[in-house]
Amino acid sequence: MKKTPIFEGSCTAIVTPYQEGGIDYEKMGQLIDFQAENGTSALVVCGTTGENATQDVDEHAELLRFAHAHNKGRMKLIAGIGSNNTNTALHLGKEAEAVGYDGVLMVTPYYNKTTQAGLVQHFTYVADRVNVPMVLYNVPSRTSIGITADTYKILSEHPNINGTKEASGDFSLFSKTRYLCGDALNVWSGNDDQTVPMIALGAKGIISVAANVIPRAMADLCAAALKGDFQAAQAIHMKYADLFSTLFIETNPIPVKTALNLMGMNVGHLRLPLVDMSEKNLETLKASLRNVGLI
Repeated sequence: MKKTPIFEGSCTAIVTPYQEGGIDYEKMGQLIDFQAENGTSALVVCGTTGENATQDVDEHAELLRFAHAHNKGRMKLIAGIGSNNTNTALHLGKEAEAVGYDGVLMVTPYYNKTTQAGLVQHFTYVADRVNVPMVLYNVPSRTSIGITADTYKILSEHPNINGTKEASGDFSLFSKTRYLCGDALNVWSGNDDQTVPMIALGAKGIISVAANVIPRAMADLCAAALKGDFQAAQAIHMKYADLFSTLFIETNPIPVKTALNLMGMNVGHLRLPLVDMSEKNLETLKASLRNVGLI
């Protein structure tokens, strides 16, 4: 059962610009335009990088509506709906469906730490009830639970589960998943520094943090790799290799929002419990940005 991917190329897990009174929608519109003008294929709105864990359901829904209206069909849109409450994830998924999103992104349920059988039921419960293609999200470093290849195989058989954002960093898991699922489960890299080798093994692109600051470079990297020009893709990768690492020197999205502010994008503050970078790490980030001419 071959499934057409929701997008191919670079998808930006876009930050949410905050001001004291809430979301800065004027700035959000500018960020969406910046992505559209620089070759980005898709956006994840209200994802981890967008600090969705600090948004209540009304604010979340309002941001989804704004982004959809402002985008005007220029890029594919995927709504983050992950929660450790299955019914909350379903509610957010229905909101995305009502607005007209192209897909939903659903992370494994953090803290509850269910079993593999629980993961199957959690994802299936929502996939059965929303008419929007679902992208799974495997990032055990943040959620303390990972999706196994055998569980991926089961979930790939669901007609509404389009693919997965694989951010485990485990190439053996990725390879086995591709072997078991084939084209029944599209895979996107969830780590900027692993995009090129994952595309070489069949990934459709990247759901990227770095694309917030270097959207054109990530779009070009994916385009080159997807057409088999790995020499060109490697050159882009190596230029930004240090930045890929430095953007995770502290918990995402602390470094990337700080980087955008250093670049003059004025995306506002982080919401608690996230706080400003340490002075030592801030200097490291500045040096990495200078190294590639971003400041």
